[in-house]
Amino acid sequence: MKVEQLSVFLENRAGRLADVTHALAEAKVSIRALSLADTSDFGILRLLVKEHETAKTVLKEKGFTFGSTAVVAVQVEDSPGGLDAVLQLVSKNSINVEYMYSLIQRDLPEAIMIFRFDKIDQAINLLKDHHFVILPEEKLFA
Repeated sequence: MKVEQLSVFLENRAGRLADVTHALAEAKVSIRALSLADTSDFGILRLLVKEHETAKTVLKEKGFTFGSTAVVAVQVEDSPGGLDAVLQLVSKNSINVEYMYSLIQRDLPEAIMIFRFDKIDQAINLLKDHHFVILPEEKLFA
């Protein structure tokens, strides 16, 4: 139940993010979720898109450097302590959260968090064993 995420490396300068979104928009690639982290020199744009192969082709044609990574989409109770329940469980089992960001899903009352774990398969099994809902890619793009 892993989800493919694209990570695009960007020079930290005006217009570079807009170059990516414009290229994807022209190719009719819908961005479902994103996260942007930066330093003084570069940024990493993390994207969840339904049209992976189209996005990869477009990014390559436009000269962007990018990679693909597996992440996990977890349904989290949208109330105080919901996120903490996930983080306490993985922490107690020595699983590191390398990064995370949220995704808005209109048809669910729960929050959805996208996680990059250092031990992804172990994290998926642990979360399932504790009755957390792991969303497949198809559900995210429905």
